[in-house]
Amino acid sequence: MTVQVRIATIKDEPLWNKYVYKHPRATPYHRFGWLKSVEQAYQHKNMAAIALQDNQIVGVLPCIQMQRPLLRPAFCALPYCDLGYALGDDSAIVELLTQFVNQQLSAANGQKFEFRDLVDGPTEDSQMEGQKVRMLLALPETSEELLSGFKSKLRSQIRKSEKNGLRYEIFKNGQGLDDFYHIFAINMRKLGSPVHSKEWFKHLLANYQGNCVLSVVYSEDIPIGAGITLSNNQNTVIPWASTVAEYNKLAPNMLLYWSLLKEACDNNMRSFDFGRSTFGEGTYRFKAQWGAVPQLLNWYNAASQTSQNFTVQDNDERESAPKGRLRPLVESIWAKLPLGVTTSVGPKIRKHISL
Repeated sequence: MTVQVRIATIKDEPLWNKYVYKHPRATPYHRFGWLKSVEQAYQHKNMAAIALQDNQIVGVLPCIQMQRPLLRPAFCALPYCDLGYALGDDSAIVELLTQFVNQQLSAANGQKFEFRDLVDGPTEDSQMEGQKVRMLLALPETSEELLSGFKSKLRSQIRKSEKNGLRYEIFKNGQGLDDFYHIFAINMRKLGSPVHSKEWFKHLLANYQGNCVLSVVYSEDIPIGAGITLSNNQNTVIPWASTVAEYNKLAPNMLLYWSLLKEACDNNMRSFDFGRSTFGEGTYRFKAQWGAVPQLLNWYNAASQTSQNFTVQDNDERESAPKGRLRPLVESIWAKLPLGVTTSVGPKIRKHISL
């Protein structure tokens, strides 16, 4: 039978998610909720492609058209996250999907097609040196087994946060967002980086519903750490985690990550993606202490088949990003602005930054 490829619509969401749920290479970012949230929060155009054979889905490619001021449009699979590659029943269907989206890019007079894939299988450390990787942890059947498998130093750090009087709460169905966003906005301002809009997170939590968990760490009744995980089938990712720097001596980060790892285990997740890091550097080492292992990312321009150059602002890996003369000054000024200003102006800038 002939494979037909077209732009996906909201009517395709149930079948799209069913296909993504079963596909072995799928991530939580592949769910249709990510596409919907980008459209709803930032008004970027959905250019996702769906492949059908005899009215059955045989492949999907989530993609967004990023319309930037005074610039030609760029396609991204996917913006605001680490991964968003095509899924197909075979490599021929993946190629058909990619060709189709490239045709849409040409029709829109687009400039590039950011394709965020990964390298399957093991990679030598020498090949990953200085490169971006995702940190992936295989989860056991129970959180008790997970905890007992940690090194004693890590377990003592988790206990330290509890001895310091910290506690956490797990929220679902959109609750806890105010506390999360307050912490997240403070942290982004401190980093000198424009923050996502609160509407972005509202839409995301609503669109992921039972596939989303939010944890907030409290010192007495003060929220000092928060993170969000998204899930698909038995795979969980943590796109955002923040703590308030003034409280870091109490080790809120350790309790935050433990709370979300425990929740994932207790809900039968089998993998936990800690997100993007530069191999061997600061956040890489933090994630590696939990037992996570690196998997090399393969980002490239699918319109020209050229490799992605990681020179754009990367909030997770600021220590490795090259700095121009102007950027440190801008970051310094931004960090001193009132929080109300950064949460008002920041999202207008952030919507155009695909990282």
